Amino acid sequence: MAPEKTLTLADADLSLSLSKRKYLSRLQEQQLLLSRIQQAYLFHGHKAVLVFEGWDAAGKGGAIRRISQALDPRSFKVWPIGAPRNYYLNRHYLLRFFERLPPEGAISAFDRSWYGRVLVERIEGLTPEHRWRAAYREINEFERMLIDDGTRIVKLFFHVSADEQMRRFEERLRNPLKRWKLTYEDFRNRARWTETEEAVNEMFARTSTARSPWTLIPANNKKYARVAALRAVTATLAQGVDLNPQHLDRRTIEAADQHLNVEQDLIDSLRARTE
Repeated sequence: MAPEKTLTLADADLSLSLSKRKYLSRLQEQQLLLSRIQQAYLFHGHKAVLVFEGWDAAGKGGAIRRISQALDPRSFKVWPIGAPRNYYLNRHYLLRFFERLPPEGAISAFDRSWYGRVLVERIEGLTPEHRWRAAYREINEFERMLIDDGTRIVKLFFHVSADEQMRRFEERLRNPLKRWKLTYEDFRNRARWTETEEAVNEMFARTSTARSPWTLIPANNKKYARVAALRAVTATLAQGVDLNPQHLDRRTIEAADQHLNVEQDLIDSLRARTE
């Protein structure tokens, strides 16, 4: 059997788009499914990690917001990852991610992640080459350990063209409510576009495994990217999970029968499900 083709940024069809009507319909469908998944995770004790990586202004935040809209915040947490504090600089780079992993029944999203080791730290020369090269193995082992412990992992990379990125930078500059998102580093990073492409493609080649694959999200069209991201999340999180509404226990049903003015047929049907 021929080896599976290695994922690269060139595989993204950046022309893909969705109309507003289709977007709203598919977004609602995926958000409803995601809500059912969260309820099942809470009941069965499943847990999941969502990893968001991508170019500056590629739409990671917008996709995370659409996911957050569907979920109860009591068991969903978003971790925005920036430069580590001194405490973490003096310790293994994976420590701060260990501390933010979800407990049973919860889902955690990382807005940027441990992959900074082989992306920004590599590109900026913040880590010696022998250490960021060792990180491919360390990350694979880290994710294997999480999966063995029952954590599902979804890894998404949002890809936009250089022209579309510049258009979004201009939009941020013109919009006072988005201006805070624009930084000097956004422009400085563009000078290393080719180096970043090389680092991303090597990251795919070294860390997109059968058990923890990368999903490449074509993100020139924000509507398409958001729906594609939600579909990737729900496909992995729902696999093999019973999404049917969970049954009430007998004591709760009897209390409802005593205190609530509901149809007896409903109470009887709920009792039947506990037998």
